[in-house]
Amino acid sequence: MRINDDLTVPVIIHAAQLPWKTSPAAGVDRRMLFRIGDEVARATSIVRYAPRSAFPRHTHGGGEEIVVLDGVFQDEHGDYPAGSYFRNPPETSHVPASNDGCTIFVRLWQFREGDRDQIVRRPAEGRPLQPRSGAARAIELFDDGFENVRFESWIAGRTVAIENPRGLEALVLAGSLSIGDQMLAPQSWIRLPAGEPLRAVCGPDGAEVWVKDAPLLHPDVCRMP
Repeated sequence: MRINDDLTVPVIIHAAQLPWKTSPAAGVDRRMLFRIGDEVARATSIVRYAPRSAFPRHTHGGGEEIVVLDGVFQDEHGDYPAGSYFRNPPETSHVPASNDGCTIFVRLWQFREGDRDQIVRRPAEGRPLQPRSGAARAIELFDDGFENVRFESWIAGRTVAIENPRGLEALVLAGSLSIGDQMLAPQSWIRLPAGEPLRAVCGPDGAEVWVKDAPLLHPDVCRMP
C-alpha cells in the first residue's frame, strides 16, 4: 500500500474528513495520511481507540512517535492524557490500550538507525522556547540535532512563517489556520519538502500546532524487514 509516498511534493490532508479504516485490532481504527507498506509500514496516521480497546503486544522495529489528541492513551507503563507526546525508539515494545477511548497521531518506522532516545512529555512538559513571530508560546519536546519537535500556540489573526531548510511536518491540534485558500481544522496535517516554507494565517481562535523540523525521511532511516 502506498499513500502520499512522493516526498518531493507538498501535502495538506484534512484528516477529520477522511473515513475511518479498521485495523487488525477490534475497536482500533485509523485515518491513513502517509504509508509505504502493508501492516508493517512506514506510516503516519490518526488512530482512534474505542473504550476498552487494546492492541496486542508488539515491538516497534522502526520506532514510534505519538501525540495524544484526545482522551487518555495507556500502556503498561502509564497513562498519557491529551497533550502528551512520546517517542518509543526501535526495539521497544508495549501493549497500547485505552479504557475510556482516545485519539492519537502516530508515526511508525521513521526513526533513524541510531536514535535510541525514549522520551515522555506529559501536557505542558518540555523546554520553553522564545516563540517565533505570530506565536504566543513554544515548547520544545525533542531535539537531537537531526530533528526538532515542538508544540506552538499561534495568535489569532496573525501570520506565521517558518523557513524550511530540511523538511517540515505540522498537525493542527486545536483552533484553525489557513494556507492559501485552504482552511485547516484540527487533525489537518501538513508535510512540506525542504525548501518549501510554511506561510499560515491563524483563525479567530488562534491555533495549537505540533511542528516537526526534520528530513521527511532520514537518510539512515531504520530498514524495514
